[in-house]
Amino acid sequence: MTSPDRYKLFGVYLSEDVYDSLAEFLYEAAGVVEYDTYFETSESAVPAGDPGAEATDQLVSDLVTAFADRYDEADFDAARRVDDDAFVLAHLAADPQTVTRARERFQAAATIQDTDSRTVHTAIVAAHLDDGTDLESP
Repeated sequence: MTSPDRYKLFGVYLSEDVYDSLAEFLYEAAGVVEYDTYFETSESAVPAGDPGAEATDQLVSDLVTAFADRYDEADFDAARRVDDDAFVLAHLAADPQTVTRARERFQAAATIQDTDSRTVHTAIVAAHLDDGTDLESP
């Protein structure tokens, strides 16, 4: 269990292009230079005040708030075409209640779309980052 002054880590699977867009967002928002090693994944929580955690918490909070819109904007067909081996695990830090809400929404979207979590994570996060990322594999 995390305390109110700590963020909970959780993972989403993203296509490499969406992962790169997320890394660019974190660099611009919080100065995170090496996103792939930024969060210590052996820990389940990150202290409040960590700039990368603050940025991902805001990103996830905004995503949860706008989830229905992002679902409508998401290109699930493009995300389904991503090669199964082309997904990357991205760690995010957020308020524990926000993590729970995000997981519930992602799971509901996967059920509605009758697809796996990787596809849903990729499509919805891409829509949220709104960067026009091409989701098709090389």
